Amino acid sequence: MVGIPSIHESPFSTPEGRRIRDEVRELVPLIRENAAAGEELGCLPPATLDALHRTGLFRASVPREFGGYALGARDLAEIVAAVAAGDGSAAWLAMIASGFARVMLTFPEDAVREVYARSLEWPGPVVASASLFSERIQQASRVPGGYAIPAGGKWGFGSGCKHAAYVVVGIEVPAGPGSVLRAMALLEKGQYEIVDDWHVMGLRGSSSNSVRTTEEIFVPEQRVADLARMPERLDQLHEHYEGLGYQLDGRGQMLIPALETMAVTLGMAQGAFECFLDQSRRKKPFNLPYDTLAATPSVQVAAGKTHAMINAAECLLFGRADHIDRKARAREPFTAAEEAAIMMDLVHAGNVCGAAIDTLQLTLGSSTVSLRNPIQRFARDVRVALTHGSTRLDPSAEISGRHLLGQPPFTDGMAAVPGVAKAAETAQTAIPVPVA
Repeated sequence: MVGIPSIHESPFSTPEGRRIRDEVRELVPLIRENAAAGEELGCLPPATLDALHRTGLFRASVPREFGGYALGARDLAEIVAAVAAGDGSAAWLAMIASGFARVMLTFPEDAVREVYARSLEWPGPVVASASLFSERIQQASRVPGGYAIPAGGKWGFGSGCKHAAYVVVGIEVPAGPGSVLRAMALLEKGQYEIVDDWHVMGLRGSSSNSVRTTEEIFVPEQRVADLARMPERLDQLHEHYEGLGYQLDGRGQMLIPALETMAVTLGMAQGAFECFLDQSRRKKPFNLPYDTLAATPSVQVAAGKTHAMINAAECLLFGRADHIDRKARAREPFTAAEEAAIMMDLVHAGNVCGAAIDTLQLTLGSSTVSLRNPIQRFARDVRVALTHGSTRLDPSAEISGRHLLGQPPFTDGMAAVPGVAKAAETAQTAIPVPVA
C-alpha cells in the first residue's frame, strides 16, 4: 500500500497464499476501475470476476483433496484485504467463497464431491447461501428419496448468488408433534430464480439478492444436511482434510469468516488512504491559501492520524490471524472466552477502519461525494459491512464482556447463531451426514 510500510511477513503464510495476494495487488487498478460498473450490474463485472478467478482466489479455502489450497488465517486475511483495496464488493465475495468452502464440507460426501468437482473451473464462488441461519425459514416436506420445497419459497441476503453454481438455503421439516428439523438444502442453478431486490447503499456489487422457487422442487437426501450437526462437523474437519486452514477446531473455523469480514474493512481503509494521498497531492483547498491539500496542516494531521489507525487495525487483525494459525498448527482448541475476545478484537479493528475512512472523506470534502470518486464507495461499503449481524460492535462487546466480568455466558460459538440454536432445540430425527 502506498505510504504505509508493509507489516512483517508471517511465519504462517505460504507460497500459494503470497502468490495469490501479490497477483491480486497487481489487479487493484482494474478492480477499482470496474467497481462502479459492478454497482450498476449488482454483481462483479466479467473482467473483474475472470481476473480474480485466474489467480486461484476462489479456491483459497477449498481443501487440497479437491484441488484447492486450504490456506490458513493469515493468508486469507491478506488476500481478502488486497481485493478490498480495489472494491469492497469483490472482497465480500472472496470472503463468501472462503466461508462456504467450510460449510459445504458439513454436507454428505456425494454432495461435497459434486460441488467441488465443479470448483476448479467455475469462474467465481461455486456456492452461495441465503437465509441459512435466519429464525424464520422455508417449510419443506419429506418425500421418498429426499425433500420437497414448495413454490414461493424465498431466502434473502444470498451474497454471490448471481455468480454461484449452487445456493445453500435453510429449510424446516416437520419432525413430530410440535417440533421441526432445521436443515440446509443445496439447490442447483435452475431450481431457483434471483429476485431483483438488492437495492442498498453499499456493497451493491456483492449480488446479495434474494432467491426464490417458482415451482415445487425436489432436493435429494444427499443434498441436505442437519443444521444442528454443523458445529460437530466443523469440529471434525481436521480429521479428514490436510492444510493449515482445516486444522482448527469448530470455534476456530467460525473465527475465519469473522476475520475475513473485518479484513474487507481493512482493505477498504487501505484503498481509501491510497486515494486520499493521491487526491491530496493534486487538489487545491477551497478557501485556504495553499497550493495543494497536502500542504494544509489539517490534511497533514488527518493523514498522520488515519495512517496510525489503519496500521493499528492491521496489526490487530494480522496478529489475531497469526494466533489462529498458531493454534491450528498446534491443534489447540479455543475456549469460549478466547473466541469471544478474538471476535471482539476483530470487530474493534473493523470499526477503527470505518472511522478512518470517515475521517479521510470528511477531510477531503465535497469532491469525495462524486460517484466518480472511489472514496465515497469505500465509505458506503464499509458502513454496510459493519452492520452485518454476526460482527456488530456492541453485541460482540457484550458477549466478550460477560466472560471478562464473570457473568454467565450466552450459548457460545456456532450454537449461538439463531438458526443453529433453534435447530439444536428442536432436533429430533437427525439427518445422517456421511464423512466426506
